[in-house]
Amino acid sequence: MTVSVYTNIPAITYTKAAEAVQHSIEIGAERGLKLCATVVDPALGLVAYGRADGMTPHSVETSRRKANTAASTRKPSAAVNPELATAMENGTGGVLTRIPGGVPIVFDGVLVGGLGVAGGPPAQDAKVAAAVLEALGADTLGD
Repeated sequence: MTVSVYTNIPAITYTKAAEAVQHSIEIGAERGLKLCATVVDPALGLVAYGRADGMTPHSVETSRRKANTAASTRKPSAAVNPELATAMENGTGGVLTRIPGGVPIVFDGVLVGGLGVAGGPPAQDAKVAAAVLEALGADTLGD
């Protein structure tokens, strides 16, 4: 019997991640928002990041945490159980968050990463993130 010593984990390509970032900034601008976006792979490794000129500097970290949460939990960041939110954020050293605006990136049912959009009101960040999934041709949150 052969014992496997490694696994293959699907991950978003840089090209598709950069496209997600670009869509985030453009869709945000169309809605009057100055946004930033982070895309991570399923192991929470940074793949792409970008920001609109003049966006709020603290949103950089927020977008990363939203992306990490979506990739790690395979759910939108806002879907984190509110009763677990503080413990989760403290237990991970702030790596995860329940602030809306993070979505898992899934193609044909396969998780390839997480997208975090930040810089606007959280509800708007979440709407932009959902629109980005659609623009990418990724599975949408209802799929």
